[in-house]
Amino acid sequence: MRALIVTAVAAEADSVASGLTGPTPHPDPVTPEPRALPWGYPRTKSGGGYLLSRRDLPGLAADVLVGGVGPASAAAATATALALADYSLVVSAGIGGGFAPAAPVGSLVVADAVVAADLGAETPDGFLDVQQLGFGRSVHLPPAELAARAAEATGALLAPVLTVSTVTGTAAGAARLAARHPLAGAEAMEGFGVAEAAAAHGLPVLEIRAVSNAVGPRDRDAWRIGDALAALTAGFRALGPVLVTWGERHEHQ
Repeated sequence: MRALIVTAVAAEADSVASGLTGPTPHPDPVTPEPRALPWGYPRTKSGGGYLLSRRDLPGLAADVLVGGVGPASAAAATATALALADYSLVVSAGIGGGFAPAAPVGSLVVADAVVAADLGAETPDGFLDVQQLGFGRSVHLPPAELAARAAEATGALLAPVLTVSTVTGTAAGAARLAARHPLAGAEAMEGFGVAEAAAAHGLPVLEIRAVSNAVGPRDRDAWRIGDALAALTAGFRALGPVLVTWGERHEHQ
């Protein structure tokens, strides 16, 4: 099975790739060095575009893509990669904020729903999401079996992951999100964009987030990005075999 794994920044991609270690190197001569996909605006001082690196496990070829921050960049990068190669699964991965107490710092969350949490309109009666407005969908559902197995293997919370364009930074903002999405486990900025691109290509999507901070008042001193990246590596070390098994069961259906 070939999977596309989309992260926002290089540190997340490196953490994912570190977890996807296998005994057999891929014959592609660009491995393990990242290569720039065509198109894509410059993201580094060296002028590279969307950076893609390859990691293999027996039964799994994983392309790890640095797609940029936010749902629009993530959608554009994912769509670019999907136009250039054939994949069976798309995964949105990285760090994010966790809703306390269900998702503490250093824990993992696997999405049972990928939710566009701030795409819609404010009204006198409250927020209406884009689906309620009649302009599209606001939720993508990963394959239930895959999400459940991924959560079990990684020790993650299985819960909705919210996609926001503006990260929550106040207690009031966290309370509003929690009221609209009481089961949410985490928030991040890319999942829904990745899921939209995957759906446009008829592909299933999975999202996994490592929690670096609590959703709520912005306190950079309390962030634990290193711990979250380490958790992301450990998560993908456990997730790899799950993806292989799922791919073997579903690719020939």
